[in-house]
Amino acid sequence: MMIMPGLVINGQWKTKNAFADEKDGKFKRDDSAFRDTIDENSEFKPESGRYHLYVSLACPWAHRTLIFRRLKDLESHIDVSVVHPHMLDDGWTFDTNFDGATGDLIYKHDFLYQIYTKAKLDYSGKVTVPVLWDKKTKTIVNNESSEIIRIFNTAFNNLTGNDDNYYPGDLKSEIDEINERVYNTVNNGVYKAGFATNQEAYDKPVKELFDSLQWLESILSDGREYICGDKLTEADIRLLPTLLRFDAVYHTHFKCNIDMIVDFKFLQDYMVRLYEEDFVKPTVDMAHIKNHYYKSHPTLNPNGIISAGPDLNWL
Repeated sequence: MMIMPGLVINGQWKTKNAFADEKDGKFKRDDSAFRDTIDENSEFKPESGRYHLYVSLACPWAHRTLIFRRLKDLESHIDVSVVHPHMLDDGWTFDTNFDGATGDLIYKHDFLYQIYTKAKLDYSGKVTVPVLWDKKTKTIVNNESSEIIRIFNTAFNNLTGNDDNYYPGDLKSEIDEINERVYNTVNNGVYKAGFATNQEAYDKPVKELFDSLQWLESILSDGREYICGDKLTEADIRLLPTLLRFDAVYHTHFKCNIDMIVDFKFLQDYMVRLYEEDFVKPTVDMAHIKNHYYKSHPTLNPNGIISAGPDLNWL
């Protein structure tokens, strides 16, 4: 989930800088609020056209759901609304004055927080993407990206006929182990470094981040095609959105600047190879990515100036 500069309290939007804890300067990420699933035994049955996905093209957490939607042939079954890339005092908005921003295709709301309060009138908490919405019961099924991709992996197989499994039984323990480290030190590690408000809170996560990038580089250096061997898995799709944003955003904007991904031979080759796949390339929008990060964090970039570089020759 992408962190917001505000939150809802008892159904009312409140502007607040919510990036770092005031006491220790460390970035904190709250747990997601809606954690239901979709299956034949749940209130939420797997039905074509019933569910809707709210995303930001800038957000790495939302990005993984868009990739899974393509991997599992769900485009014709689950439609998508895309928020505006700028996330300012009102949080994510449905403004359409940016190429690729669709507005709210269901309810024509102005702000994403209205989707949360529609699901729960007295909702209190962060307003994040992605959001998996149920049109039938008019509520949020799930807003935790790691669980949404698990839903997409299996829940709609009978509808699509696509039985590809990106979390296979024989690799679950390896995937879980890799996911744990990648989440804590890479996916979330860039945020821990970027939103730290004192030196100590920055030094530890930035070191852990680059230790983990070197660890991933060593995994790929043995000739394996993917993180878990010769098969594309959930571990790859959880890592990839962070890699795709790294040199353009995290290196400069979040001070993750010990090295760039282009400096890691095997990681760079792996990232570019996956980017070229038809389940990834159409989901990448660097204009949304750069506009979001450089414009939406005034504490980090007060003038909202978008970095001109680097030259990403793989785009």
